[in-house]
Amino acid sequence: MADQNRTQTPTAKEEEESIGPATPSPHPRAASRSPSPLAPSVARLWRPAAQRNLKNQWSKLASLTQQWKSSSSASRSHATSLVNAYLSLTYIPSMELGVLSDMPDIRKKGSWKLLKQQEGHRTKLLSSYKDMVGVVAQMVKISKSMRLYLKVGSASSLVQFSDFSEDKNDPGDGGGIPIFTFWSISYFEKLAEELVQMLISELNLKRLLVVELLSTSCESSMLNKFNWTDELYTGEFDDLSICNLYSGETSEPVFPRLQVYLTTWLAEVNIDTHSVDEIFSLVGEEMHVNLS
Repeated sequence: MADQNRTQTPTAKEEEESIGPATPSPHPRAASRSPSPLAPSVARLWRPAAQRNLKNQWSKLASLTQQWKSSSSASRSHATSLVNAYLSLTYIPSMELGVLSDMPDIRKKGSWKLLKQQEGHRTKLLSSYKDMVGVVAQMVKISKSMRLYLKVGSASSLVQFSDFSEDKNDPGDGGGIPIFTFWSISYFEKLAEELVQMLISELNLKRLLVVELLSTSCESSMLNKFNWTDELYTGEFDDLSICNLYSGETSEPVFPRLQVYLTTWLAEVNIDTHSVDEIFSLVGEEMHVNLS
């Protein structure tokens, strides 16, 4: 036990509050199981169906995480090209052209070419950002599709299950029983929530960068500047609402708490790569499948 005279050492509760929720233990206790609303004969069929559903949903999450990485990398590339084109355009008036200075309208033609490049990079950056929003929106939906409910009122004599509840007394978790080895559905849900929340936080910062980059590139062109409250593409606010990044009270996107710089894109400060890999490793070990 630690020396109690060291009053500067934070308590476990204080540490948890300061760094946020930690990754749950790989072997949680199933002390709070709720009685299963399913008959024993139905429960025996429910468990393998729940296993298939979880494998399916987590495979989708793994695939979408790779899509996020790809879209984020593409966005960073387009953002870099956009910044370079903008800076080159600002340098043209004072640029030493040497023998090229004798060519008629050389600076005007160079500026026009760089403006067209900017427009192309802006379009590509927006497209990649839209892909990232779409990925996160899908992951949010999938993270809420872990449970499996008994399908009632079916004309078929076979027991059928559904991904949405038709009976208020059916929580869709089989009473909290382990699905594979140790983990209940609620534990899989907690891991999915942790994973998705990382990407939601990072997406929020990415949007701030996109708005700033697009607005900066508009200074030297005839294009309209973007504001934080603008919808960057048709349907963006609907997608952000799914991710809880759009406020119905203020009718505008939720603004990030911290100001960020371009290096934030490189660092992805809200994504703990080790935790992401650990989550998929733990889930794969529990399911006896490879999700990497």
